[in-house]
Amino acid sequence: MADLRIGRGEVLAARERIDGYVRRTPVLELGHGAFGLPGPVTLKLELTQYTGSFKPRGAFNKLLASEVPGAGVIAASGGNFGLAVAHAARTLGHRAEIFVPSNSPKVKAERIRALGAEVTIVDGYYDEALDASRGRAEESGALEMHAYDQPEIVAGQGTVGAELAEQIPDADTVLVAIGGGGLIGGIGAWYEGRTRVIGVEPETSTSMTSAIAAGGPVDVTYGGYAADSLGTRRAGEIAFEIVSEHVERVVLVSDDAIRDAQRRLWQEVRIFAEPGGATSLAALLSGAYGTEPGEHAAVVVCGANGDLEAVAG
Repeated sequence: MADLRIGRGEVLAARERIDGYVRRTPVLELGHGAFGLPGPVTLKLELTQYTGSFKPRGAFNKLLASEVPGAGVIAASGGNFGLAVAHAARTLGHRAEIFVPSNSPKVKAERIRALGAEVTIVDGYYDEALDASRGRAEESGALEMHAYDQPEIVAGQGTVGAELAEQIPDADTVLVAIGGGGLIGGIGAWYEGRTRVIGVEPETSTSMTSAIAAGGPVDVTYGGYAADSLGTRRAGEIAFEIVSEHVERVVLVSDDAIRDAQRRLWQEVRIFAEPGGATSLAALLSGAYGTEPGEHAAVVVCGANGDLEAVAG
């Protein structure tokens, strides 16, 4: 894995490469007592990134660092990465083909098409779509873009951490949701243990927790409320190495806790997050990760591509 390791140097290079193509997303300081917690809470609003999630960071970094063939690019995605790839490809003038699993909300596939990409719906979950996309990439010669397990992708996602460290230099703890691990891998690579990083997974999608227990990525079954963005059969190799070295621990939250975090974000802060985007906050609200008095928690709210009506009523 030595040639795949990501560190601060790779994140800095990614930040320079994608400058001008992505937004520097804002933070919202909620202060002491927010959500009834004993210390200050600050939200990193990565859901305000282009396409509604952090994913364009990695997509632009991969495309700008690669020689893209005439066949363009191909990816599998529950929605957010597909949106990012479609947006980045259109911006840079490349053809894009996205394979989307049938469990993904229809709005995500529709938005991917609206960005000019060709969309194929695959019965099942993310991994079924991934298998189909790999077959198509081999056939077409398109550049394959993996949602969370390519060095350029992980380094691009790490620019979230680089921004966060500037915006909230006094953060004691950073909470990050985990699907395949691209985001927490990049953020962990940036902080390198200088600040406590806590990973958060749904109880129904435990690829990283299972990898830690097994000593390496293993296949798991998955599903649940946040499966469209956080569900994957196997944690990324790159992320596993970084999490093992630089992330203090990974905690689990229930689907009900994720729903509650969504509702409270909307009701108390008027911010809408999709299930995966609210998962990191769910760890604080449910007590899966308990802060000490005065502990400053930074929460990465990473996506907003979902059904507002289901939360707002």
